Amino acid sequence: MPVEWAGSGPELLIEIDRDSTGLRAQLEDQLRDAIRRGRLAADERLPSSRELARALGLSRGLVQDCYAQLRAEGYLNSRAGSATRVASGVGTQRESSPSPGSRLAPRHPVADFRHGVPDLRLAPREDWAWAVREVCRTAPNSAFDYGDPLGERRLRDVLAAYLRRVRAVDATGDRVVVCTGMAQALGLSLRALAADGIGTLAFEDPGAPGSTIEQAAAAGMATVAVPVDEDGLDVDALERTGARAVLVTPAHQWPTGVVLAGHRRLALIAWARRHDAVILEDDYDAEFRYDRDPVGTLQGLAPDRVVSLGTVSKSLAPALRLGWLVAPGRLLGALTHGKQVADRGSPGLDQLALATLIESGRYDRHLRRVRAEYAARRETLLTAVAAHAPELRVTGLAAGFHAVLHLPADTSEDELIAEAGRRGVGLYGMAGLHHTVRPAGPRLVLGFGDTARHAIQAGIAAVADLLAGGVVQEAD
Repeated sequence: MPVEWAGSGPELLIEIDRDSTGLRAQLEDQLRDAIRRGRLAADERLPSSRELARALGLSRGLVQDCYAQLRAEGYLNSRAGSATRVASGVGTQRESSPSPGSRLAPRHPVADFRHGVPDLRLAPREDWAWAVREVCRTAPNSAFDYGDPLGERRLRDVLAAYLRRVRAVDATGDRVVVCTGMAQALGLSLRALAADGIGTLAFEDPGAPGSTIEQAAAAGMATVAVPVDEDGLDVDALERTGARAVLVTPAHQWPTGVVLAGHRRLALIAWARRHDAVILEDDYDAEFRYDRDPVGTLQGLAPDRVVSLGTVSKSLAPALRLGWLVAPGRLLGALTHGKQVADRGSPGLDQLALATLIESGRYDRHLRRVRAEYAARRETLLTAVAAHAPELRVTGLAAGFHAVLHLPADTSEDELIAEAGRRGVGLYGMAGLHHTVRPAGPRLVLGFGDTARHAIQAGIAAVADLLAGGVVQEAD
């Protein structure tokens, strides 16, 4: 789509050498080159001859003659009473292509059980727009300046109060750092740990090894995988690694969904104290719980040993890019420096909008609404599996918006997923989330956060025969 400009027309970068002769030839050559190289796209509007002449200090007649010549050559076109524009079909056509990290639109028309994403249709657009308007209406002029790299003090205090109330975090605004999403919160934490002399990070297996390893490597840290069982992270195995930092998801382990058992929580904290170690607690979806009471944070038990990481990517929307961390005092200096170097602070007006949303009670009301919807989808998934594959076990449903479906032992995850895709259903396996630990058996991670109830029913029905053992692993 061509750019439309208000007023007399767009600015255009043209350099005229007034010490040389042939001013019109210079102008013609530069316009031809801009069109050929795609700097000026097809149907893009050019400045009026009067405006371009004024900007370049040339006579209007010279610019009119230049435009007339380029029209004759087919580079430009114009109509009486209309702006001069670049002709279609000339020059370099710029093709847009997805960046390496981008995700194309879902290709699964029946159902897509992708995980890790909330229902983007439930994003509270009206509430967010209201909060932004309130901030723009009431914020002092100083709010539009560069802020504290650790975050707007108002949001840090609001987050501390909120986390104390709903997650039992031991926090004050002084120890909260506002980040650009969870990825930055983790990256800043790892660099602070590296600066504190910690060289190895342990992580859960299965988990998200790829992104964790990349973040650790960027911080100059080595990594080691630690197995997860039905009680969560194996602390005895962690002890044997020699690591002095560990990344865990204790409230709802990603991706198995198990909750870190009480005795393991105490053992993990004891390990941290014994080895002068730090626990990184990813509290990614703990606000969405169904069958049991909420589980408090590890940070509330050992604030001197735990960095708590959080985000609104699941509760509001990933596009907001707002997260936070609550850190022990010993790391705050390195975190402040890291945040200052990274971006001088997350967007200030968005921070104030989030603070306004939480203070107004609209954030809590939104969470109640979406929690009820996700609970209904969870029940729909359980009902559909019970109807079409009753012999299969579903686990990991105590919180969040994904479940683990245990397949028959002889099922090929890859072949099942491929066949489901041919039927218009997106399924995702557990095997690729393992690093060194051998998978206990074929399993699917079924996300239902961004999958409507009718799609859940249709998707499970469409692959019912596959789930019951229709795709068998070939013998070696």
